[in-house]
Amino acid sequence: MQRIKDYTELTGRISGWLKEYLQESGLDCFVIGVSGGIDSAVASTLAAETGLPVYALGIHIHQKPEQQDLLDAHLEWLANNYENVQPLNFDLTNVFETLKLSMFSSVNHLHALANTRSRLRMVALYQVAGEHRGLVVGTGNKVEDYGVGFYTKYGDGGVDIAPIADLYKTEVWELGRHLGVDPRIVEAKPTDGLWDDGRTDEDQLGASYPELEEAMEYGTGPGLEVLERFNKMNQHKMQPIPTFKL
Repeated sequence: MQRIKDYTELTGRISGWLKEYLQESGLDCFVIGVSGGIDSAVASTLAAETGLPVYALGIHIHQKPEQQDLLDAHLEWLANNYENVQPLNFDLTNVFETLKLSMFSSVNHLHALANTRSRLRMVALYQVAGEHRGLVVGTGNKVEDYGVGFYTKYGDGGVDIAPIADLYKTEVWELGRHLGVDPRIVEAKPTDGLWDDGRTDEDQLGASYPELEEAMEYGTGPGLEVLERFNKMNQHKMQPIPTFKL
């Protein structure tokens, strides 16, 4: 993709938009979950660039060590580079396990359990947002949010503002490089971190982000069938809730 010519200008536009929106909302801060992945790294840095208060949360539920290392590294980098960022860490592993024991007779509902992890993180984000009068910042990119619907309804899809949802994944990677995000995060294989087997986004989708971007932008390439299948299947996430009308 060659849609963006100036990433410095883009950074200013997005951070300015975030700042203006928060000020007009009458609220006090941004709240964002940091996973160790590129999307949350870029979105949290853009929020930090506003100069307004940012609570950056590491929310751990059976976090894999390699993801934990990247998460911690980014939180430390944010705190060292932006005085307006307050890093916070919460371990919800016991909460998740208690919920499983309380509600499920079997632990074989793997997809449902993965979504539950995401929804517990959303609850934590909104708890902090409620305490500090904050807006929850989304971390979804254009492919995830508007192409294949690759997010959890009322989980990571439950946000107040979406700063990178019109950027393709390759553009998020490039913006991350421009912002100085840890190269390990930029180069890591994308994963939602919700599965014990460590499966990547490509494992789950069956196509790479560049392939899906080609399909979205031009309607061609090996990712087209995957895009069409997931887009159709996940329309319930992207459309308003069906409402019976009298």
